[in-house]
Amino acid sequence: MSKPLDIIVIGAGICGLSTAIWLRRAGHGVTLIDKDHPGAGASYGNAGLLAQWAIVPMNTPDLRKTAFKYLTSADSPLFMQWSALPTLMPWLWQFFRNATPAGNAHMTGALTHILTDSVAQHRALTKGTRAEDWIADSTFSYAYADRKAFEADAAGWEVKRRAGFVPEIVEGQAVQEIEPILGPETKCLAILKDHGHILNPGAYMEALARVLEDEGGTYRQAEAQDIELTGGKVTAVLTDQGRMTCDRAVLAAGIWSKPLMRKLGLKVPLVAERGYHLHFTGPSQMPNNPMMMTQGKFAVNPMASGLRCAGTVELGDTTKGPSRGPRDLIARNVKRLFPALEYEDVEEWMGFRPSTPDSLPLIGEINGTGVHAAFGHQHIGLTAGPKTGRIVAALIDGQPPNIDLAPYDANRF
Repeated sequence: MSKPLDIIVIGAGICGLSTAIWLRRAGHGVTLIDKDHPGAGASYGNAGLLAQWAIVPMNTPDLRKTAFKYLTSADSPLFMQWSALPTLMPWLWQFFRNATPAGNAHMTGALTHILTDSVAQHRALTKGTRAEDWIADSTFSYAYADRKAFEADAAGWEVKRRAGFVPEIVEGQAVQEIEPILGPETKCLAILKDHGHILNPGAYMEALARVLEDEGGTYRQAEAQDIELTGGKVTAVLTDQGRMTCDRAVLAAGIWSKPLMRKLGLKVPLVAERGYHLHFTGPSQMPNNPMMMTQGKFAVNPMASGLRCAGTVELGDTTKGPSRGPRDLIARNVKRLFPALEYEDVEEWMGFRPSTPDSLPLIGEINGTGVHAAFGHQHIGLTAGPKTGRIVAALIDGQPPNIDLAPYDANRF
């Protein structure tokens, strides 16, 4: 361990919570701050999946041919906030530039390193604490209309196979024997074993905040407004609750990290990937394990408080409320694919997932300032959060990383 430091972590989502806990375990003084309660943003509303298999980025080489079709179809899971298009154009230009075979190989390799041991990383973070009971072991299935639809995904499955994810294929009546909630439109499952999911993401975040306090850290509700540098090094975080001095700081505030990065002299191409979920309480049926419904591209997770169906991507900004299109698409597909499902009530949610044009997060020190980035994970934040936190804590503690961090360089833009 290096000399004990006073560290402020900005943002109480999964990345900030994980970083704070690992820093405290290394013996440092840690204060975690957030303008809201722990996990109030994307860490609350996610699908709850530990998506170890999510190593194929959205900007695959075929995107240049298919993007217009996706954006103009009412049944596509990709939406655009057209009023935000002028501000999105620079990001979209970089996003499409990365949609090449070489770019795809680079992104896939980097995602593989931070995702494929996710369940083990969550277990290590929570072992022996009040938070570990929110993690469940499970299989994970891709649900297809038929074998032909599965085979049409051959390119993505080849990437997954190279990373060690080899599915068991089930067809015909056996599909409904495994998952009775599925209607007759689903005739093929590609099943991955030894995965996991979170039973209640909001409760999990609250429990992690209590774990930090149990282990001697501090949580304060405060909004970071600026970062004070003296001689190019961080000396304090300025908040709506006053000035908080520190030796190091961690920026893990998701999409809200962007304005603070500007104050450090970096213009990060970060946009809001507006994600949606429908959470059904009192459902008449529940899946036995989480699934990805490839017809409609939404995830299904049996949680402690009901059935969560989450998906769709809407590129836009943080200034406007939810759009009806993404929520209606999920609702239509739920009704079609789970025809016997009834429920007492449904919660509709929308949140902002911070997305970079190369589908990779920012991890590491920013321009030698002593401020470390831990954000930009788009829709894999829950999955990669504990490992990201462990990496950042090790860097601050003076421990060399055991993976190449160049793909996640916080200064690469």
